[in-house]
Amino acid sequence: MRWAKSLFLILKKIEGKGYRAYKQIEGAYEFPEFCLYIDHVQQDPYAPPSRVRVRVKQRNAKIPPRLFKNRIRKIALEDYLTRCFAKNIHQVAKGKRGSGKSGKITVLPCSQKVLERTCMKVNEEFVEVRFFVGLPARGRKILGKEAEEMFFKEVPLIVKNSLFHEKISCKELERHIYTVEDAQYIRDHLKERGLVAFVGNNSHLPRASGVDERPLLSKKVIPFTSPPSLEVTFNLPNSGTIKGMGIPQGITLIVGGGYHGKSTLLNALAAGCYNHIPGDGREWVVTVEDAVKIRAEDGRFISNVDISPFINHLPFGEDTTSFSTKNASGSTSQAANIIEALEAGTSLLLIDEDTSATNFMIRDERMQELVVKEKEPITPLIDKIKLLYRDLKVSTILVMGGSGDYFDVADTVIMLDSYRVFDVSEKARTIAKKHRTSRRFEGGESFGKVKERFPLKESFNPYKAGKVNIKTRGKEKLIFGKEVIDLSCVEQIVEEAQVKSIGDIIYYMAKNIFNENISLRKSLDIVEEKIKKGEIDTLFRIKSGEYALPRRQEIAASINRLPSLKCKTLKNA
Repeated sequence: MRWAKSLFLILKKIEGKGYRAYKQIEGAYEFPEFCLYIDHVQQDPYAPPSRVRVRVKQRNAKIPPRLFKNRIRKIALEDYLTRCFAKNIHQVAKGKRGSGKSGKITVLPCSQKVLERTCMKVNEEFVEVRFFVGLPARGRKILGKEAEEMFFKEVPLIVKNSLFHEKISCKELERHIYTVEDAQYIRDHLKERGLVAFVGNNSHLPRASGVDERPLLSKKVIPFTSPPSLEVTFNLPNSGTIKGMGIPQGITLIVGGGYHGKSTLLNALAAGCYNHIPGDGREWVVTVEDAVKIRAEDGRFISNVDISPFINHLPFGEDTTSFSTKNASGSTSQAANIIEALEAGTSLLLIDEDTSATNFMIRDERMQELVVKEKEPITPLIDKIKLLYRDLKVSTILVMGGSGDYFDVADTVIMLDSYRVFDVSEKARTIAKKHRTSRRFEGGESFGKVKERFPLKESFNPYKAGKVNIKTRGKEKLIFGKEVIDLSCVEQIVEEAQVKSIGDIIYYMAKNIFNENISLRKSLDIVEEKIKKGEIDTLFRIKSGEYALPRRQEIAASINRLPSLKCKTLKNA
């Protein structure tokens, strides 16, 4: 490791030279209070910025070990420090200094969710931040003095103000960590309480807009209040007693008029598989960690999925026990989405009728009489939803405003009226008895088996023109080799950095895990175990601060949408 003065001298020497001379600064440098690592230098001012790390020894950072004594506190601490680092970049860095990305200092942006990311690492020995620097140039001529100001004035001040405990607001930091730890405590205790979700009283559910996940700031927003019959209490390790609505296992309907908050509640529950930052309004909206939001997805790719629990005896004898298509209908896509979620491992499905295929949801008695069962391949969800819970212990929360027939299968019915919440379960049962339906049950004696699939290694080709080609296009698209994976309907991906991670994880799985004897479920287990052991960097192609960890459910969803995917299935499974 060289002294910081060496970097100063190199920058002085290459002033005004061609941009490639910046390669000379790659390496490690010791500053008075931290070590600077320039891991990769960009090729020109317009290329992706240079990868840089700063490591501060704990004897200087002095972050109390109690703040990262367990995994959830460590994740929350690293999340907070990342946000603090980003805030100080905004306050300290001059920004653009010439051509292209010159002068920009950036760190991985964070959403309202608290995720495990690779941009920050805290342990008993050190605090390390991984970030990006646009090395300054005018045209392609190096601006050494500008780079000197960045590395010797801006970076040290940003580091000092965001990674040293004495400079951080202890009250704000501890609130951040304890809020996340308490939310995780609720999640860890849901199942033993017979619950799949919890919504704390006074939660603030509406968002600023469809593209802005920050809370809606309006005096008209009505804080969430649980119906007395569904109210439960948790005694949290840090925040004391909290009360709110507990949603029981089984089948729950969310009903009410249009624009009264049904979808807002469901979307909050979908986001509740993640922990949230204090002030988000949904800190105490907590869902089981494996919850999956299901929708129809016209046109999606499907490979070798057994959708026969829902769809059978297609015309011309097409097999639905290993169903494949390049252009799924609404009903076949929704059926496949459910089966794939079960295969990846879920205990809770979240469904909104507004984004569902009507013929997948229900066949009323008149349609049953006109189109006899022998001529209808689809077994609607209403006839499978009870069996799904009875046989597989998978609960469902369903927004339903158009079909009271679901009252017959619901265990709990919640009504939204102007964003106020009421338990109308008994009233719904009374109505169901008063107005009995004549529709016939079509679900059979059991839900059916969820067959395991075995992805074939040759399905995964990350190369294009002889080079690994894995790129993201926002949260909606993942480029893998020559293929484009459409993730626009995978709603629980919350950061583009998760998509970046998914691409590299699929690459890792293709190289090291997938073969015709290892199922997709087992492959996901292997990846999840590596994450739990802290072996995160081994999953990614480069050691960089550009990754945020996805859930196994979104990894599986991405694999399932890879257009080149082919799977082996066991015929007698």
